[in-house]
Amino acid sequence: MKSRASAPGKVILFGEHFVVYGVKAILCAINKRITVTAEKKSDGKISIKSNIGNLTSHPNEPISKIKSPLRPFYYLANKIIQNHNTGIEVVVESDIPLGVGLGSSSACCVASAAAISRLFDETSKEDILKLAIEAEKTIFENTSGADCTVCTYGGIMEFDKENGFNIMKSKPNFHLVIANSNIEHSTKSVVASVKEFKDKNESRFTTLCDKESKLVKDVFELLKEDNIVEIGKKVKQNQEFLETIGISNDILREMIKTGQNKSFGAKITGAGGGGCIFALTDESNLDQTINEFKDKKIECFSVKIDFQGLDTF
Repeated sequence: MKSRASAPGKVILFGEHFVVYGVKAILCAINKRITVTAEKKSDGKISIKSNIGNLTSHPNEPISKIKSPLRPFYYLANKIIQNHNTGIEVVVESDIPLGVGLGSSSACCVASAAAISRLFDETSKEDILKLAIEAEKTIFENTSGADCTVCTYGGIMEFDKENGFNIMKSKPNFHLVIANSNIEHSTKSVVASVKEFKDKNESRFTTLCDKESKLVKDVFELLKEDNIVEIGKKVKQNQEFLETIGISNDILREMIKTGQNKSFGAKITGAGGGGCIFALTDESNLDQTINEFKDKKIECFSVKIDFQGLDTF
């Protein structure tokens, strides 16, 4: 018997870094997906196959002994088969570039939690989300759960640490052109540098948080209206805030400048220091924006909002 599930990646549209300090962030699921197939096996082992490597182990190993980026899959498989006398094979297929802030790890955790658990039971999305966040914590101990949440439910949502998430009911229609800097970066070190900026500039940082909070509130209303031109202005404004807290560099600035030539606005998405930026477009300027990046030999691709979220089949 096999079970399959897929979950979308995600983009942080607004609020990265500031969300750590209580400001709301806006995230959206994107139509690049992780697909996971789970199958019972008679050998009693946990076997995981993916494009970042393979792992085969026995059940009930301490999670601290699983020295592999596939640790979340082992955690899920081991937890779910506890009351079932079976081995399991998990196969992961990905359309999402890894390690660039597009939610590949969260989508993996969500799709794996669904595929594995539904081999044995009809598990609700709420329970799958809880499992996915538990699994993600085996590699990102302080995860907020926001990425797993948007990968589970799809669409656009606002999120803050105190009140959780609020999924937008309306469905705006825009494209994002994602451009990859191919610069390796450490989220942990970038977050630490932002904290250092905050500690040295308390008053200035508080003002930025207030401005970001108002921006996010305005954007949420603009998204309901599908007012892409005004949203684009907010994208540019948010990028100015990110520049101020020091998460950009010359390469990212050049990419953003290229992205803004034909789009409504471009900014860093995620931690910064490397990773990706996005440019906001619709059908009128999508191809032109892609060509701007390609002319500069910048790796890019377009995505739309994924409103489906987790899918099992």
